[in-house]
Amino acid sequence: MLNFEIESKEPLSVAFKALSITNFKAACQYVQQLPYKRNKDRDNLLNVLEEQKGVCSTKHALLRKLALENNHPEVELVLGIFKMDAEHAPAIRETLIKARLDYIIEGHTYLKYKDCFYDYTTSSSDYTFFKDKVIEELIYEYNQIGDYKINLHRKAIEKWLELNPMIPYTLDEVWIIREQCIADLQL
Repeated sequence: MLNFEIESKEPLSVAFKALSITNFKAACQYVQQLPYKRNKDRDNLLNVLEEQKGVCSTKHALLRKLALENNHPEVELVLGIFKMDAEHAPAIRETLIKARLDYIIEGHTYLKYKDCFYDYTTSSSDYTFFKDKVIEELIYEYNQIGDYKINLHRKAIEKWLELNPMIPYTLDEVWIIREQCIADLQL
């Protein structure tokens, strides 16, 4: 991954420097070790640092914005739509079994620099572990991790349901199963 000194006087840069984090690589490592848990307000990226937690979208949006504050737009934010199964995420095994599903369509956010992908969601996150399950990758922006991302994700689930009419669930029912999977991952 690209590394650069954090020199901006914009809010995220100032917050990282207050934590004695002075370069992008150290910022990525810091964010990666934070617990995987949802933030109270995903639109306020400072919450990741203030609450000392985050999920893939908030953590990577924070890093994307930090890169932008320091004039590095080449660090891109990616939404990967992929087949999340118990192999990828053992914590969701029981939920998938109960729902009688082999996998569920999930949206995962990570960074792209040049032609390489970087996942700082958790200390064990590794893009190469699920890259063969990726259906589609979309570049989006740090301020689109709310409704915009949710709408993209829901459209991907709708498409999956259309292509798999034997799945006995509606979009809203799949979303509830998906929410349980996310809750499982936060334990």
